[in-house]
Formats: sequence, C-alpha cells, structure tokens
Amino acid sequence: MTAIPPPAADVGRLVSVNVGHPTEVAWRGRTLRTSIWKSPVVGPVRARGVNLLGDAQADRKAHGGPDKALYAYAAADLEWWNGQLGLGLGPGGVGENLTIADLDLSEAVVGELWQVGSVVLQVTQPRIPCYKLGIRVGDDRFPERFAEARRHGVYLRILAEGELQAGDEVQVAERPAHGLRVVDVAHIFYDQHQRAHELLCVPELARSWHRWARRILKVGSHEDT
Repeated sequence: MTAIPPPAADVGRLVSVNVGHPTEVAWRGRTLRTSIWKSPVVGPVRARGVNLLGDAQADRKAHGGPDKALYAYAAADLEWWNGQLGLGLGPGGVGENLTIADLDLSEAVVGELWQVGSVVLQVTQPRIPCYKLGIRVGDDRFPERFAEARRHGVYLRILAEGELQAGDEVQVAERPAHGLRVVDVAHIFYDQHQRAHELLCVPELARSWHRWARRILKVGSHEDT
C-alpha cells in the first residue's frame, strides 16, 4: 500500500467502546433479531477476529465479517443528530462499537490505518443504513435522513488483534495515497454512478463494493450502446 503520513493533528479519542447481543424487537407486525442496541463497556475490551469480545451481530451477511468487523461513529455526529432531531443519542446510539471524538470520520480515507490501544484497524467503507437504524431511533425516515446527511461513520477491519478501551488515543498511523474518502464512496453510491470506476482502483475497499462497481459499470455500458 503506497501511503502518505497523516497530519500530526489526526489524533482522536475513543469516547466509548460499545457491545451488544442479538435481541428480538417487534416491527410492523413482525419479530426481528437485531444487535443495533449497544451499551458502553468499562475497562479493556479485546478486539479479535470479526468483532469485539462480548459483541455479536445478528445478521453477519449484512453487518459482520472481516470487512465490517467494527463500526465507528463520531461523537460530534451524534450530537449533531441530537440538535437536528432532538433524539438524545449517547454512545452506541446508532449501533456503533466505537464512539470517537476529534476525528471527522467522513473525511477518513479508505484503507487508512488506526492504532487504538494495542489494536490496528483499517477503514474499509461507509455504512449504508438499513431500516433497522430507523427502528433504533424510533423514526422510519431516519435511514433516509442519515444517508442524506453524509454522516455515515466507518466500518473497520481488525488487522492486529489486541485490547482497547475508552480514553485511548485513536492515532491515524497511515493513509493511502489514492485519497478516496469514505464520503466519496457514499456520493458514488447514491448519486455519482459515473465515478464507479474509481472504486476499482482502491484495493483496500471491501470486495462487495468492487462487485457493485463492476455491476454498475456494466449496466452503464449497456445504456450507452
């Protein structure tokens, strides 16, 4: 990975580590299993494999696996939503594992490396919200608002296992030279399909996004003929 050193100011703080287990909720006459309700943990938490010790995803196809091992969201974005909609969200409020202060996660570059405690994490993609986020905050329109606001948070791979805890620094240790940001991926997905080829040039991006880009480009080529 060709990389450039990040600015010295790119150091955040881990406000909270949040975990949860699948629970059943009623929604539109159905019973669903979801792990979107997460609560802060006191003390060190081990990050290993595809999640945190004490955490579990209800739907590994949509919300887990190596490319979505952990989900991080900015404390400033939680506060922004509280101001916009009066939601009263705290750490873990949108189902994030890591609540982070002092970093603009929308500006994170896909593939950048974070050192948090003894753990090394890699940014893989933005979160594309599903209806369960609306269930979490009690507003069916919230996933649409979440996407429009471009405050997606980031999914992370665990590259080096270890322990992290609230209060740890989040050091951006390395940043790829390609410069494709998490917010760029979201723009391409929602309204800039003509840029889909850019995703194929980013090896650190989750493989599912490469498949999506190839599909979009194939459809576009058919439309042009």
